Amino acid sequence: MAVFKLENVEDLYEIGEVLGSGHFGQVREVRERASGARWAGKFLKIRRGAGSRLGMERKSVEREVEVLQALQHYNIMALRDVFESRAEIVLIVELISGGELFDFIAEKESLTETEAIEFLKQILQGVSYMHSKHIGHFDLKPENVMLLSNTLPNPDVKIIDFGMAHRFIQGEEYRSMGGTPQYIAPEVINYEPLGTAADMWSMGVITYILLSGLSPFQGYTDEETLRNVVGMVYEFDDQHFSQTSAMAKDFIQKLLVKDQKERMTAEDCLLHPWIKPLTRTQIAKRNRSSINMKNFKKFNAKRKWKMSYNMVSACNRLCRLQLHCKTSALQEQEMRQCESDQEDTETKPASLLRRRLSSSS
Repeated sequence: MAVFKLENVEDLYEIGEVLGSGHFGQVREVRERASGARWAGKFLKIRRGAGSRLGMERKSVEREVEVLQALQHYNIMALRDVFESRAEIVLIVELISGGELFDFIAEKESLTETEAIEFLKQILQGVSYMHSKHIGHFDLKPENVMLLSNTLPNPDVKIIDFGMAHRFIQGEEYRSMGGTPQYIAPEVINYEPLGTAADMWSMGVITYILLSGLSPFQGYTDEETLRNVVGMVYEFDDQHFSQTSAMAKDFIQKLLVKDQKERMTAEDCLLHPWIKPLTRTQIAKRNRSSINMKNFKKFNAKRKWKMSYNMVSACNRLCRLQLHCKTSALQEQEMRQCESDQEDTETKPASLLRRRLSSSS
């Protein structure tokens, strides 16, 4: 069960600058008063009633808190404290300031498969621990793989955003239609019972993109993308995979498997010869192979542009909605004023009487 504190967050933490904001609240830097340690505070607005549309549902926050409190691993964002007031919940989480892993990689001139594997291995270690706790993330994608810091040559990877995560209970069936089209598994689209194997499909897609700079199932529309996923429509074309090792392709092929039961687990991945070579020859092949950096940079730039476009589009929709609400409110207020007896008292009593008699007849 999720554990919340009823104390005032400002009694224990000094609130600092805003790091980001969204529809449901803000993320601010905070400093623990007792130790001086820096954390991030997620200030989330909570819906006050069943009919309210403003803020998050308390149950969804509870689920995320319960998941994070169960996960204590170096490659997973840490949760320090949770505070609750009447209208707000504050999550004190690890301050992850290194940006997205894909942005960090896109800044490099070249990257061998061996170097790329060091990042993938950290993601897999976090996923393996998560799955050992019977928890699925269900939204693994580049935006949710961050770096603790980007000042070191080999930074630590952190998995974030557990808003769609689910903790499995033995004997239950879980279904969900959530996720980003190009990363979700076929069983999600088909609305079949899900397991942690859905995360492994996402890992296959992430690895494919990292090596080639190409999304395996991406279509011109979301509908086309989903059809490609269900139909297993992807390939290793020479244009994008000319520098990719056979072991890397085998690794991806054993993740992009339609049957959940046949997919590699996170533990299997960590033991795959591409991740953990058994011979010097395998090590040499990894060192000679590299990711398609030119194409990867293009993919990442397009991805960031699309994120910015979606954010601006969402802001514009919100502004239009607010303007519509304000206009409707003003019109309603004007109607009430026009129809009120208070305004009519300024007219002559005789004309007012005639108007009432006329309306009654």
